[in-house]
Amino acid sequence: MPLETAVVGAGVVSDHHLSALDACPRTTLVGICDVDRDRARDVADRYGIDAYTDVSALLDDRVLDWVHLCTPVQTHRDLAAQFIEAGVPVHIEKPITETVAEAEQLQRLSEQHGVPVSVTHQHLFDPAVRTARERVEQGALGEIRGADLIYTGETWPNMANRGEWAFELVGGEFEEGLPHPFYTMLGVVGYPASREQVSVQTSKHGEYDRGFAYDGVQVSYPTEDGALCSIECLAGSAPQKLLVVHGEDHSLTVDMVSQTVVDVGKNFNGSAIAKVRNNLSRATDRFVGTARNVLAVGRDRLDGDWESAKQLDSHYYQIDAEAAALLSGREMPVPLTEGVWTITLMECVREASREVETAVADA
Repeated sequence: MPLETAVVGAGVVSDHHLSALDACPRTTLVGICDVDRDRARDVADRYGIDAYTDVSALLDDRVLDWVHLCTPVQTHRDLAAQFIEAGVPVHIEKPITETVAEAEQLQRLSEQHGVPVSVTHQHLFDPAVRTARERVEQGALGEIRGADLIYTGETWPNMANRGEWAFELVGGEFEEGLPHPFYTMLGVVGYPASREQVSVQTSKHGEYDRGFAYDGVQVSYPTEDGALCSIECLAGSAPQKLLVVHGEDHSLTVDMVSQTVVDVGKNFNGSAIAKVRNNLSRATDRFVGTARNVLAVGRDRLDGDWESAKQLDSHYYQIDAEAAALLSGREMPVPLTEGVWTITLMECVREASREVETAVADA
């Protein structure tokens, strides 16, 4: 029987959740809640669902199987706690909370009440990233020695995107986007061995009236298995989203823009013929990946069903996978621990940016 589901928050990001929950055969979208009555009614009219302006009224009126929080991050902890205590599984838009302490509070509540909680980490469900994760988990690369993620062309801190609430963050709109590269590295390669071993450098290229502290970040850490992970994020530069995973036997280059994966073996520095073969292999991987993407788009246009749609939309894919997990009683595909580590890395960035500002002020 489909999960009766509601969405809280009718802002920009909620469209992904509303359309997915409306189309997914595992869910039935029944309600929208937003403090703005007109906005809630507009969404309710579009989807043929009930509108609410108060979470308590929603809980009183409906026996929910799942709720999606699409509100500003400053509200996540309190709203999620209210649903957890009511026994309703919660899916929270990234980042999970403002602080690590708040995320850990939700983690304890989730465990105490036995209520699943997950967070939107949709890029882990992009086709190319899914392929990379499968190969890493299967041991196809050999022991993982490290990984590098370049994530550039991000939004400047002072550019409006998600709303005024993002300008309250130390890094503004730029910081709002940082969860994406952070959870991608965490989900593909692994978590830091400890918070103390996370190293951060920040930079500020622009000048901002609101006093944003940074618009460039480098984060590195060793995983529990000793793999060295490095993440570089920049605002305003030409966009690149490349993840390179280095294994003892093979390495993978994941192009998150073109959604292609290139496999590189160990012998590419051999003879001239070996180098030619290596180049052909890389070109073939890109061609095959591109062809698969074209076929997926074609199937979606021809079939227009949920199965084809979720292959192209990572939000849809994650929501479908989580709905399946809830219905079967399995663990959620994005563990709450991953959300906690994501906000931990963000907190490390904030601390590093403040240290830089203090050092500059003292100079």
